Amino acid sequence: MKDSLTALGHDAIGSVRDLLPIVVVIAVFQVFVFEDSVTGLLSMASGALLVVLGLTFFIFGLRLALFPVGEGLANSLARKGSVFWLIMFAFVLGFGTAIAEPALIAIAAEAAEVAAAADAISASAEARGNYALGLRLTVAFAVGAALIIGVIRILANWSLPLLIIGGYCLVILLTTIAPKEIIGVAYDLGGVTTSTVTVPLVAALGVGLAGSLKGRNPMTDGFGLIAFAALTPILYVLTYGIVLEWI
Repeated sequence: MKDSLTALGHDAIGSVRDLLPIVVVIAVFQVFVFEDSVTGLLSMASGALLVVLGLTFFIFGLRLALFPVGEGLANSLARKGSVFWLIMFAFVLGFGTAIAEPALIAIAAEAAEVAAAADAISASAEARGNYALGLRLTVAFAVGAALIIGVIRILANWSLPLLIIGGYCLVILLTTIAPKEIIGVAYDLGGVTTSTVTVPLVAALGVGLAGSLKGRNPMTDGFGLIAFAALTPILYVLTYGIVLEWI
């Protein structure tokens, strides 16, 4: 218990240290540029406190549970020697973390609002909801597929640079034929998928799997899954936009 409280205290200090520079910058602009009132500064301070608390508990939870769970499951499946269940686990992990990613939910909802304002879709709540859900499911399937590719790469010892370069060449090709309204959304969704929920579990999966395989180095082979998780949503969303234009 004492060790846990000590670790939590260290995480709290780290969170304050990381957030302090941006809080100071915002406060300076609020006071000297925007000449905000004391009430506004108090509101910002209370918000910053909540962010520190949330970040502290999030980091503590990552080290306490999420990283060990991801690595432990990858190790267990690798020891069983079942490639099928390992691939299934990778897909479900990628799909589940992406669909629950707060940043993805926010961006998909915003994209639906903008699409409705631009008359790309109906302005009804149902149409906006369906559009946002379609984007989220597309990205979630993309991240699931990304982890399958990443796991197979680790197992087969494929070249990471060649796969990434080939993937972005395909992105460039699809960008030239995709509807221009979807291009910016696709590139942004590729970034938001690699956020707070997805990254820790994906990284733990790769490191745990590489560490459990003979001849694999967790440092050189365990990382790279996050790159696939950022790349494949761009491909899928560009394709999604092309298909919607054809329908």
